[in-house]
Amino acid sequence: MSQNVLVIGSGAREHAMVWKLAQSSRIGTLFCAPGNPGAAEVAQNLDIGVNDVEGIWSAIESNNIDLTIVGPEDPLAAGIADVLQERGHPVFGPSKAAARIESSKNWAKEIMLARNVPTGKALRCDTLEAALNHIYDAQFPLVLKADGLAAGKGVVICHERAEAEAAARSMMQEKTLGSAGTTVLIEEFLSGVEVSLLAVTDGQRVLPLLPACDYKPLKTGDRGPNTGGMGAYTPPAVADNAWVNTILNDVIGPVLAEMNDRGISYRGVLYAGVILTENGPKVLEFNCRFGDPETQVILPMLNTDFLELCDATARGNLSSIPALEWHDGACVGVVLAAGSYPGDYRKGAPIFGLDNVPEGGVVFHAGTASQNGAVVTNGGRVLTAVGRGPTMSAARDLAYRTATSITFPDAQYRDDIALREV
Repeated sequence: MSQNVLVIGSGAREHAMVWKLAQSSRIGTLFCAPGNPGAAEVAQNLDIGVNDVEGIWSAIESNNIDLTIVGPEDPLAAGIADVLQERGHPVFGPSKAAARIESSKNWAKEIMLARNVPTGKALRCDTLEAALNHIYDAQFPLVLKADGLAAGKGVVICHERAEAEAAARSMMQEKTLGSAGTTVLIEEFLSGVEVSLLAVTDGQRVLPLLPACDYKPLKTGDRGPNTGGMGAYTPPAVADNAWVNTILNDVIGPVLAEMNDRGISYRGVLYAGVILTENGPKVLEFNCRFGDPETQVILPMLNTDFLELCDATARGNLSSIPALEWHDGACVGVVLAAGSYPGDYRKGAPIFGLDNVPEGGVVFHAGTASQNGAVVTNGGRVLTAVGRGPTMSAARDLAYRTATSITFPDAQYRDDIALREV
């Protein structure tokens, strides 16, 4: 029996989702709201904002949609899953209460500490005075984190006092992140390899996805400001099956159990960002949704029907899904960003080469738009060029051949994605 599916979102993550859903034998009509020019190649884009709950509900009713999958964190934090579930509609994505694992870093720390989940030491500061006092006596480097959602801009690694004080004033006094920076966490700096482990859960059963590594700093060699992610690869050599089981048992399992004990059932995907320190793995952050750019490299490796997986999760029936199956080899994704990203960037620049990528290469759209029949830039992170291959080296080669086949004015990308794995 075919199913009509709606994916909410407009980025490369959502393009990857509709691309994978379109491969399901069960797919009926596929919709994306609002989508992008890439998503439009496999789905019907709907001109509805991600936070327009009533507009989304109207589309669900008028298009006989059987399942909705929520991509970005903002609508989840605002409670879209609660509204749709209360109206009897299956949703892949956690409730507003469960989404606090991402929307409040302080609450996430509270949950972790309640179950002794390994994480960095942190101090909550509700006033600028408290933050400045702590910074004065702190050891450097340290990390300032806005408590709320900040579109990937709420984490600042500070190497000296003046830098930390400026970041605190920016967040708490100048309100550059809006209400997200009203409260900040000042956290110890942890060094090591960062690995993301995403796990799908219906509140009871948990199925891990392939671990992945992403690259937050803008420039090659981990230089420059933090971004939403400049590339990713899977699977990392440091995260074998034993490591995955450790994270499931010591991190994801205890966090879900603590939420269950508080009456919060989690349905969707739980993302744990973990750093492998010399003292063992420690949690850097949780996200309440699929990561970006991790999704763009994980889904091409998935050999299980993605629609069946999401539908079973939304309906609390994940026990019907056997162990997930994966393609052999590796997958690498390289983000092509606008020239001034993550600062102010140009929009409307023409993109060339999208119809001439190497065989096997895939391009997921993020910050793009259609203009007079052409695809143009419309965001900071514009595209993710992806390659899958039998080895990490082959996957990396295809990803970069795909990236370099595409051009737009002032494009920038890192040239060291997955280099440490080859």
